[in-house]
Amino acid sequence: MSGDNEGQRSDWTDVGRGWVAQEAVFDAAFAPVTEAILTAAGLTAGNRVLDVGCGTGTLLAAATAAGAEAVGVDISPTMVEAARRRALGATVVLADAQDSDLLEVAPGRSFDRVVSRFGVMFFADPVAAFSRIRGAAADDARLVLACWRTREENPIFTLGTDVLTRRLPPAGPEPVDAPGPTTFADPTRLRTVLSAAGWAPTVAPLDFVCDYAGADPTGHGDGVEERLAVVLATSTGARARAVLEPELGPDGWAALVEEVRADLRSHLDDRGGLRIPGAAWLVTATPG
Repeated sequence: MSGDNEGQRSDWTDVGRGWVAQEAVFDAAFAPVTEAILTAAGLTAGNRVLDVGCGTGTLLAAATAAGAEAVGVDISPTMVEAARRRALGATVVLADAQDSDLLEVAPGRSFDRVVSRFGVMFFADPVAAFSRIRGAAADDARLVLACWRTREENPIFTLGTDVLTRRLPPAGPEPVDAPGPTTFADPTRLRTVLSAAGWAPTVAPLDFVCDYAGADPTGHGDGVEERLAVVLATSTGARARAVLEPELGPDGWAALVEEVRADLRSHLDDRGGLRIPGAAWLVTATPG
């Protein structure tokens, strides 16, 4: 597949606002993934680190705290602004890793580490993107990234959101390799793309739990309101509101949101919290 990322750039500029608003919830839910990436990357003082699809700067903040020189790149102006506020010691660049010379947009020596948390699944041409990243990496660099496995393994894609999607016009089928959250669900494709781009990858399953109860700032909630806020902040929630609220009216939309809330409550675990299993690939790679 080839092409540019203009559609992704536009989408993430808009959807990024919701991610920024719910940054703390996303960070709490994805904390096990963040920990796995940082452990595998082994960031230390003196490393030069590139975070691809840096989002609001979670990994950048950790890298700077470790004394590394951190550079983040993202195609969303909304995300870049948030990352700059959060990771004050990092360099955050508005650019597309697929078609940018990364050492030109962030001058300096080659990168010792390249990391990404769910930020590499949206390239129109992933081989070109990972080739660009390889070109900016040192010969002894280490690449560590997490990407989603299948939708069937990840109720995080449907829990609560399916209440909304049932009311929306059905979306047409997308090609298996279309950019999107699960574009690398097939580990064979993931290995093939990375190998073609000059990397020698190891792909391992990463099973974890998204703890929305733990995201409650009071420490005493069940996580339902946090998950609801995320559902409404993502692209599906934004589309549902844009399409359905004019049709249903304010009261009808409020009733539909209450349906989502009730659905989430029905999935509380035996400790009274909303904890959703997640399934990803944890990739470590060196230049091949």
